[in-house]
Amino acid sequence: DRILEQMAFIPKIKDGKLGKQKGILLDGGISSWGVQYGDQTFKDHKCRVQNCNILQMNGDKSEVDAVLFGQMLPNMEYYLQTYRKPHIVWLFFALESPMATLDYSSFKDYINWTATYRSDSTIVAPYEKWVYHFNESVSNTKELSRNYATGKSKMAAIFVSNCAGNNERLYYVYDLQKNISVDIYGFCGPHKCPRNSDKCSKKLNKDYKFYLAFENANCKDYITEKFFVNALQHDVIPIVMGARREEYEKLAPRNSFIHVEDFKSAEELAIYLQKLDQNDDLYNEYFKWKGTGSFLNTKFWCRLCAMLNDDKKPTLSVNLEEWWRAPDTCTRSRWDKLIKQKNSE
Repeated sequence: DRILEQMAFIPKIKDGKLGKQKGILLDGGISSWGVQYGDQTFKDHKCRVQNCNILQMNGDKSEVDAVLFGQMLPNMEYYLQTYRKPHIVWLFFALESPMATLDYSSFKDYINWTATYRSDSTIVAPYEKWVYHFNESVSNTKELSRNYATGKSKMAAIFVSNCAGNNERLYYVYDLQKNISVDIYGFCGPHKCPRNSDKCSKKLNKDYKFYLAFENANCKDYITEKFFVNALQHDVIPIVMGARREEYEKLAPRNSFIHVEDFKSAEELAIYLQKLDQNDDLYNEYFKWKGTGSFLNTKFWCRLCAMLNDDKKPTLSVNLEEWWRAPDTCTRSRWDKLIKQKNSE
């Protein structure tokens, strides 16, 4: 597991001492990055390697060892003139899918490292990561102390504000509604509930059996807080659409979700959900993972600092557009349709 390996990594130190602090420059300043200038962020995160310093834009340019860019890449002329040097690492950081980002063709091979939710990034930065406390098989035999179906009177809910998803998720919801009740909250539906409020959390836990954790795009490894926070951290079974099933399996507890592509149609999925609704034993099988592990803080800033302090750090040159939008990275339809299409070519 590259994330765990990077979290445990400590660079080899000559004479028992690290060199000068590695300076990290953030495009646009700290306002959108959730950090502080100086080395306080690395101390607050209790990093194993704290030998880094987040620099101010108007600071000493000779102190810069890395430049971190967000997905809205700026005009590069200033950076090329000032910070395009062999020892300075340029990083691309993104949490949105390729469907929601710019065309990066003009940025050629400027980027050295990538830091995104994708598993093929230089620094993998998923929204969340699940780790078991003990052996994974424990979740299959654990006896539940409660019935998660008790008192629930409603079938499914979805919170959605972007009505124009690239994977036509709302049309799938409408197809489900032909067979089961699905309450749509947010801008795209008639039900209202303040986002991230306790009221919404309590309503999910108390009333609903299923939550539709539908991403706005079907892209490689693209699994967001819709799944990890809205669904898994509540007492509902997530129905997922977004990444491939095997990509969910790498990050999520075993048997904790239902993928829409396990079924040929929305109608077939609805029939299965009705079956779970009528059988508490089957419904509760999807909650045996609770209490067997926890969500891990993958400490992006710590891993970045440790890697920058490594004398043998990777020296890469990434054609960002080709990497970010490689063939089969995203699909506007089902993943299984993409596979069938490729096999028929």
